[in-house]
Amino acid sequence: MFIYTVRANTLKFIGVIGAAVLALCMLIVFIPAYEPASTAAIATATARYTYDKVKTEADVVSFLEQFGWTVEETPLETIEIRIPTQFDKVMNAYNELQKNQGLDLARYKDKDVMRYTYRVTNYPGYSGTVYANVIVYKNKVIGGDICSSDVTGFINGFQFPETK
Repeated sequence: MFIYTVRANTLKFIGVIGAAVLALCMLIVFIPAYEPASTAAIATATARYTYDKVKTEADVVSFLEQFGWTVEETPLETIEIRIPTQFDKVMNAYNELQKNQGLDLARYKDKDVMRYTYRVTNYPGYSGTVYANVIVYKNKVIGGDICSSDVTGFINGFQFPETK
């Protein structure tokens, strides 16, 4: 048979522990979840754009138009590509571009996707050839870019550049 005695100090200790647990629970319930500012900004900026229901070439053109781009109606290239299983340095850099516009190709590693390439006709302040690449998986845009064909050119996300 065991005999256990409880002193006033033990009761105080249990009370303090109980109060601490209660305070922690209250903090968890009443303090809002933290969301990094960059993610919130991306979500706000992309909230008005639709990335799904892209089934035809006309849907791809409509997708680009919602960002302000004007492209030729017929794509220069429509090709099935595979997102690599392992990303090298170049692919990691390209995926960073995607992440900056709220997309992420890492979720689609080792998947076959469609890439549509169109000629852009309204890139502001640039007279060279500009292409729009749109990557689609299961009727949803999962990535893409606006780029120039020049060796010293540029590559940007879908957002239309601000004119100065």
